[in-house]
Amino acid sequence: MAETTAPSSYTRRLIAETFGTFLLVFGVIGAAIYYNGEAKPLVVGLAVGIAVLAGAYSVGHISGGHFNPAVSFGVAAAGRMPWKDVLPYAAAQIVGGLIATLIHWLIALSTGASFETVTATFGGVSNQFGDSLLAVLLVEIVITAIFLLVILSVTAEGSTTAGFAPLAIGLTLALFHFIAIPIDNASLNPARSLATAVFGGVDALAQVWLFFVAPIVGALIAGFVWKPLFGRKG
Repeated sequence: MAETTAPSSYTRRLIAETFGTFLLVFGVIGAAIYYNGEAKPLVVGLAVGIAVLAGAYSVGHISGGHFNPAVSFGVAAAGRMPWKDVLPYAAAQIVGGLIATLIHWLIALSTGASFETVTATFGGVSNQFGDSLLAVLLVEIVITAIFLLVILSVTAEGSTTAGFAPLAIGLTLALFHFIAIPIDNASLNPARSLATAVFGGVDALAQVWLFFVAPIVGALIAGFVWKPLFGRKG
């Protein structure tokens, strides 16, 4: 996961990113919408971690298994993928997230719920900062930066965790969801944030910009500092 040096065709790489992001968003949003027990943060956190684990093991060897525009920015900043690939990857990831959420939206409507009720449901699982813009900004930057440092470290050449990298990444993502869900429903991923905001009403769309800016800033910080901090010497 994270490296993008596989000889797969460019089209296959973009399809893999679309599929992987679809799997991630379909899992995390499905858990967030359909499960309403007291253990919801645990269930949602585990759902996103398991989804990333499954996506990385299934198609990570094709595309690098980013499934997140912030990850692509961070990997490029670390010099581990060409900058020219970042926007195509991000576009594929956004498409995957939108398709996943569209399916959940159609499922919700098919139950007979009104359009307003479904919109409110998706608004409830969207990432929003409300009156806590600074707190959410800091949380998303910090947790995304640490997440990227983990990704870059466990996927680095010579890493002793190579075969277990997806497991480490999935568990780290679950950990940060446990922390951030009570604060802002946990983003770390602009594709996930946009996917629900599109169906979540005006308030969600008006606040989605922060969930592009903060994760990407965090990822860029991690990408630029990873080599000086943890990269191989000599």
